[in-house]
Amino acid sequence: MQEKIGNDFVDMSAKIKIKPDLSIDFAGIRLKNPVLTASGTFGYGEEYAEFVDLNKLGGIIVKGISMKPIKGNPPPRIWETPSGMLNAIGLENPGVDVFLRDKLPYLRTFDTAVIVNIFGYSLEDYVSVAEKLDGVPGIDGLEVNISCPNVKAGGMVFGTNVKAAFELLAAVRKAVKLPIIAKLSPNVADITEFARAARDAGCDGLSLINTLLGMAIDVRCRRPRIANCTGGLSGPAIRPVAVRMVWQAANAVPLPIIGMGGIASGDDALEFILAGASAIAVGTANFANPRATLDVLSGIEKFMTEQKQRHLSALIGKVETG
Repeated sequence: MQEKIGNDFVDMSAKIKIKPDLSIDFAGIRLKNPVLTASGTFGYGEEYAEFVDLNKLGGIIVKGISMKPIKGNPPPRIWETPSGMLNAIGLENPGVDVFLRDKLPYLRTFDTAVIVNIFGYSLEDYVSVAEKLDGVPGIDGLEVNISCPNVKAGGMVFGTNVKAAFELLAAVRKAVKLPIIAKLSPNVADITEFARAARDAGCDGLSLINTLLGMAIDVRCRRPRIANCTGGLSGPAIRPVAVRMVWQAANAVPLPIIGMGGIASGDDALEFILAGASAIAVGTANFANPRATLDVLSGIEKFMTEQKQRHLSALIGKVETG
């Protein structure tokens, strides 16, 4: 298409920027873009609605839900660390019934995928809460948290034992029809063993990584900085570890992956995508910048426009290692 400007004809088609297609089908869940919120860092959506248009997000992974309400750990529960944060919240939540009654109706008003993070202290707990959520309108998938390092019973056992992880995920898969995404623990020797266990159990996708187990001490008081003694380390400090594990898992199994761990910019997210993630989740950055998700989304879109990449799929797993 040419247009005459003065005495010259200018090719206007070269000046038209085509907006890249960021949509992706993740484990049967249609996402308008790959940017999600990491469980435990975005509440149930409403807490951030003043700062973020939830309709612009690819999806919201809500704060972890259990069968019964949980008060969580005693304070202090958070400590800032260099390039990161330790937390031992203890999976505080109102329970599945309150979530369905008070939280989900609000999320249903948005054109954004909703993935519910679930956990329990026994295999039966996981299955019960999964069954409660299965088939409920407005819920697009379940993220099964087998990896939280803050829980003394259940989480650590399931997340670090391959046989237990397989049995748990297989039981949840058998109980529900919703897409199942296994959230894996990084506190293991070989992440690929757990990726394969999730695949063999029938999971539709993977989510990694969860927090790394850490500890901080007040040297003057000679006491741990958080009451639980140990907690989950998150933030930019863990990003290289997370990218490495996503890359390993992506090369071990064909399941789509939600990558997370210290993402605060478009370039951070693109590291995970090039390593093999089909989607990413923004976590700790939300605490420092409530609009971090939108900044990440803008950064991805800008990169794709500059690189003349029409679709996100052209970048997934395209890191050149040879």
